[in-house]
Amino acid sequence: MTNRRVHTKTTSGILRVIAVDPGLTRCGIAVVDIAANRSARLVDVTVVGSPGTESIGHRLSVIDRAMDAWLVKYQPDHLAVERMFAQHNTPTVMGTAQASGVAIAAAARKDIPTALLTPSEVKAAVTGSGSANKQQVTAMVTRILNLETTPKPADAADAIAVAIAHAWRGGLFGRGLDTGKLTSPAKKSRFENKPANLTPAQKLWLAAEKRTK
Repeated sequence: MTNRRVHTKTTSGILRVIAVDPGLTRCGIAVVDIAANRSARLVDVTVVGSPGTESIGHRLSVIDRAMDAWLVKYQPDHLAVERMFAQHNTPTVMGTAQASGVAIAAAARKDIPTALLTPSEVKAAVTGSGSANKQQVTAMVTRILNLETTPKPADAADAIAVAIAHAWRGGLFGRGLDTGKLTSPAKKSRFENKPANLTPAQKLWLAAEKRTK
């Protein structure tokens, strides 16, 4: 379980996203506030779940209760869920899909719009590479949010990344920021030599990118 950081909801002009990295054993849930300039602030993050020895009904109810409580407590504007593709491990895929459905249904009961993002979309938005590994995603999330400690376990960091990706790539503030276009194939920033022409979103990305070097 990661250390939880709790803040109150901010003033208007801030988009609040609740994001889910779905799973029955470990389901990451994060709430992130994103400003119009794409700056982001972690509101809270946790990981819920239950052991595989429990019934499927009980396991889903654990996630449902957690989602409902967080939706009431934090009043998010959007839900973002990481979407999984078929794998060889069918039970894992089914569990992930079931957890996703519970989260989506919980948001739907409160008329909160939902977006699904693929793992590659999340990685590209947060790190600039759709093939980034978990360590790279976690490191970038830590730097973007200026966190003192790394979010743990990985499910917590993944949920935070989903929230950031939804706002940055989804066009929620007019035009979405595709950080995949901010990095060249050689992993060098495309905007490093053009600081005067950067948008606020691009400046934020460049600053976060430099802190990883």
